[in-house]
Amino acid sequence: MTTARTLMTVAEFENLPDDGNRHELDEGELIVMPPTGLRHGRVVRAVTVVLDRATKDAGSGEVVTDCGFRLSAGTVQAPDIAWIRDELRSMVTERIGDFAPDLAVEILSPHDNAARLQRKIVNYFAAGTSIVWVLDPDLLTVTVYEKPGAFRTLNADDTIDAPALLPGFSARVRKLFE
Repeated sequence: MTTARTLMTVAEFENLPDDGNRHELDEGELIVMPPTGLRHGRVVRAVTVVLDRATKDAGSGEVVTDCGFRLSAGTVQAPDIAWIRDELRSMVTERIGDFAPDLAVEILSPHDNAARLQRKIVNYFAAGTSIVWVLDPDLLTVTVYEKPGAFRTLNADDTIDAPALLPGFSARVRKLFE
């Protein structure tokens, strides 16, 4: 017996009512994710503060949270945090950017699925994302992807940077978890 998927359009997705969950669209299939919790929220705040400061120092770009990005005709992903260059800022609607973020930051939480996370990384790069950071709050590590399958894992005392996007920026990985 097979189970049929219920598919929806991006327009239908954009009109979903707020039910307290996070949503993404994967080739038309609705993905519902429960709220992430306090620790996750604290890491989102810490990373946002670090990236926001680096963005101000660089004098360009924008850090956003809770924003979906249309990566293809039927795929909308919402990284925990995204950095977008100035040229793309005007293309963000109330809910969805019609482009890929330059930097996508995903923070692992207990409900994450490894296969789904890898699919999201592939989708980001296929749509034009330059860098994906995957933060693990349990291990205090950041896995930096610069293309699918090419990654390096940084530990708490390592330094993270993004010279192509934020020249001059660098920070200790542990700062992203404080």
